[in-house]
Amino acid sequence: MILEHEIPNGSKLYFGKSAKIKRQIEKTASDILDANGYEEIVTPVFSYHQHQSIADQRELIRINDEKNNALSLRADSTIDVVRIIKKRLGSNTKQKKWFYIQPVFTYPTNEQYQVGVEFMGEKKLSCVATLAIEIFERLHVKPLMQISNIKIPELLVAMFDELTIDDFRHINIDKFLNLKVEWLSELVYLQYVEQIDDVLHKVPEAIKKELLKMKELCAEIACENAVLAPMYYAKMLYYDELFFRCIVGNEVYARGGRYKDSDLTSVGFAIYTDTLCEALEQ
Repeated sequence: MILEHEIPNGSKLYFGKSAKIKRQIEKTASDILDANGYEEIVTPVFSYHQHQSIADQRELIRINDEKNNALSLRADSTIDVVRIIKKRLGSNTKQKKWFYIQPVFTYPTNEQYQVGVEFMGEKKLSCVATLAIEIFERLHVKPLMQISNIKIPELLVAMFDELTIDDFRHINIDKFLNLKVEWLSELVYLQYVEQIDDVLHKVPEAIKKELLKMKELCAEIACENAVLAPMYYAKMLYYDELFFRCIVGNEVYARGGRYKDSDLTSVGFAIYTDTLCEALEQ
């Protein structure tokens, strides 16, 4: 029996203090983004293309339109934003900086509010990472920024037959260390940007190139509270190189990176409003 006051597991309810905090987060973010030349976009809740941006399609809430075409509830905003700007608005706008404040939905009844940013055609991740830092600072929140590079796990899988991409998804440290490769072990324990130079002359040239990108990003964002995680692998389909997570304890407050849609390279991030709301309310 479902009681009248019950709400589905995973859905959100904001009222009173929590609703005020949620609105404060959204206003702070929108004020900063507006001041930096970003315009707002609100995309449809229903999408025909979510399967192209979700790694695990079992997370999609699927339905059909009036012509029985398959579609789903919006489970990710990034690809829809890029596609709508490129394909639907096209030559009607030259604006490249966009932000959105809206929820996404995953199976069976999970609802997640986000503040998202997309800088289309931009390759420097620092352009948006610094905005995420500014938003958190304005809210008096100091998360740890974890910087990674998805190219490194992919290169290591190509180099070592014993490794699979799932080893990086599940951070299988023992398996990495059991290979008994000195530079690989040092890569596992690489945590601070000051340590990169000690590793650079030991790793293969392809890995060195990607580590230098991480070092450059650290220098550009000048974030005092930053660490490196070269072995971490993101589960989103569209990230293809540098990316970051903003973390407090075991909670992820934001995630962002560089990605490619067709021939267009862009950068962006999403702040997870619900997680941030809980922290600020406490």
